[in-house]
Amino acid sequence: MTNTEKVAYIRGLAEGLELDGSKKEVKVLNAIIELLDDLALSMSDLEDTCNDMADQLDAVDEDLGSLEEDFYFDEDDEDDEDCFYEVTCPNCHETICLSEDIIEDGQMDCPNCGETLEFDLDECDEDCCSCGCEDCE
Repeated sequence: MTNTEKVAYIRGLAEGLELDGSKKEVKVLNAIIELLDDLALSMSDLEDTCNDMADQLDAVDEDLGSLEEDFYFDEDDEDDEDCFYEVTCPNCHETICLSEDIIEDGQMDCPNCGETLEFDLDECDEDCCSCGCEDCE
């Protein structure tokens, strides 16, 4: 039962008592019932407004989710597409993660010590690979 229905029930009970409307006590009781009726209607309006706002917020959340899917970079998707290699510099013994593009260039300078590192992908096959990439493990 809603609040407005409860107030209507109380109003019906009071009218069923057939009280004398000229008495002070009955005037107070009627004023209280009127106040309860106004409060119940206000509560109903607030609940409707809150439900409307919740629906609008859900719509904005869905729109934001679509925007995030369209415009934000998803690192997990990028990692699945690229193959990264871990290379240990023989001079400074630092491990460096390199993309396949850098490895295909054949050489690079170690960012740590400046030693020239050379790569040969022909030596790497899937059966016995020590490059450390996800595909070969």
